[in-house]
Amino acid sequence: MAGERAVPWQPEKGGLAVILRVTPKGGRDRLEGLAIDAAGRAALKIRVAAPPEDGKANAAVCALLAKAFGVAKSAVRISRGELARDKRALIEGDAEALVKTAERLFGESV
Repeated sequence: MAGERAVPWQPEKGGLAVILRVTPKGGRDRLEGLAIDAAGRAALKIRVAAPPEDGKANAAVCALLAKAFGVAKSAVRISRGELARDKRALIEGDAEALVKTAERLFGESV
């Protein structure tokens, strides 16, 4: 629909799926906002200080998302792309509430 912006999250049964673009060894842990690639796909840009070895960067990503969305660390997991910079995370919980949180956090940053 014209005027709508692409967002990197999609409600699904049991939670919210989020497309991520992760930069490991990025100095400090932070959510950098939304990015749109040349094909028009949206991703949430995340930078973590942890190196991409032994799952350290993935654990840091999950902890950062859990804090931002106000859920337990155990409620966030990487569901696709464990070894890649482009990942898909699943945040378990009330999908509607999680979408509202995402919109509050990132809705104006594209």
